[in-house]
Amino acid sequence: MKKYLFLLLSLFTLLQVSKAAVRPNILWFVVDDMSAHFSCYGETLIQTPAVDKLASEGTKFTRAYVTAPVCSTCRSALITGMYQTTIGSHHHRSGRGQLKIHLPEGVAPVPSLLQKAGYYTCIGSGLPDLDYRGMPYGTGKAGKKKNNNAASNLKGRLGKTDYNFEWDAAMYDSHDWADRGDKPFFMQVQLHGGKLRADTVEANRALAARARAELGSATDPQKVILPPYYPRDPVLLEDWAAYLDSVRLTDLHVGRVIARLEKEGQLDNTLIIFMTDHGISHARGKQFLYDEGTRIPFVVRGPTIPKAAVRSDLIQQIDMAALSLAAAGIPIPEMMQGRDIFANDYRPREAAFSARDRCDETIERLRSVRSDRFLYIRNFFPNRPHLQPNAYKDHKAIVIALRAAHEAGTLPSVSEELLFNPTRPKEELYEYVNDRWQITNLAANPEFKTQLESHRSQLDEWIASSQDKGFESEAMYDSDMAEYLKKDNPEVQRNIALMKQWAKEGK
Repeated sequence: MKKYLFLLLSLFTLLQVSKAAVRPNILWFVVDDMSAHFSCYGETLIQTPAVDKLASEGTKFTRAYVTAPVCSTCRSALITGMYQTTIGSHHHRSGRGQLKIHLPEGVAPVPSLLQKAGYYTCIGSGLPDLDYRGMPYGTGKAGKKKNNNAASNLKGRLGKTDYNFEWDAAMYDSHDWADRGDKPFFMQVQLHGGKLRADTVEANRALAARARAELGSATDPQKVILPPYYPRDPVLLEDWAAYLDSVRLTDLHVGRVIARLEKEGQLDNTLIIFMTDHGISHARGKQFLYDEGTRIPFVVRGPTIPKAAVRSDLIQQIDMAALSLAAAGIPIPEMMQGRDIFANDYRPREAAFSARDRCDETIERLRSVRSDRFLYIRNFFPNRPHLQPNAYKDHKAIVIALRAAHEAGTLPSVSEELLFNPTRPKEELYEYVNDRWQITNLAANPEFKTQLESHRSQLDEWIASSQDKGFESEAMYDSDMAEYLKKDNPEVQRNIALMKQWAKEGK
């Protein structure tokens, strides 16, 4: 009898150990240049059934913010779970020249940690036959087949990284999880998102044609509702409609990846996180610290994740690193600033912090702290205009249209004030919960002196405690600009000269 009891006990123990050893797959959707314009977040002009379903089957966060509103700095932060300002990767496309950036001791990219723990790590489109744009591999922008060789085609299957520090490419095993064997997989699905819309009117019309072909319709520009500081210019309306179609096409791709997981029997054992790397690329969005640039969709679905839950606590994209490691049963490094937002002992953040620094050739330094009610922004270059010269942005049709309207004197006063003032206030304070578009700056209002001072102190404390690396050295700027100058772009050359001139003038 004792022998049988012992066998039963051993079998029970074996089953428990086996059950504990089953670790979830982890899949991240990381989408370029897209705000929370999904129907589950209140967008009414389009429908996004795939992301909506993720939200209904998981937890939706309504106040998720990036620590940096531009690709490379945001991605450097999310892959390490660290503020980009702490690890010195806060200048866009930095460390690309002769001078390199190395991670501080004790900081490692999440794929490396998961790989060491036995995960099969991948980065790609999440689909075997479509690329990051949702188009067949090897096709150009117009859908025509390229004559790619095998090596370049394989490279094209790897997803976007864009990290500003030195890293080992071997931390990714593949572009897809198909060859993982019996290992759990970690998959970064990198999607083109808002970049599906392009800089020109013609390209956006081509995207509308694609939407009609794949989705049965295109978004009507006349039905678009713009933020109040953008005029209802035909170029801007058509561009925003193309952007909403990029949201729909992104949602279509997400649905296909989810269907693949379900077909392969992996859906119920996969932790899925859907987010974007910053907000819409626009004159007050991408690269800036207002909601339009920093607020993102953030949806989590998977084993143990509450279903149909909505959370309004402040979170940041770096929390994705910590919660993923926790789900895999991997200890969260002590240095990691991201938090496991599903931990039993989790205490919600009192504030969310964001920073914007040099973007391409354009020198900038902005810092912000967002509390439960207020958004405080500090401009370190108040004598420079909001729309500083920048070759990347100045070639966009929307910026060209805005500048033309400014020169013609046809812009509404709110557009002139927020977009084209030659200088900016040193401090901005918005009651963002009531001022959706952050239009009314309360920093000079004596009724909000207490809030201004408390947020000012809070930001000062964060800059010190997080060891914000601050301004870029002239040597590092010159090192990275040498890479830009290789493209022989006269506009970039002029902008670099202007940045140096303004620095000498103390502007």
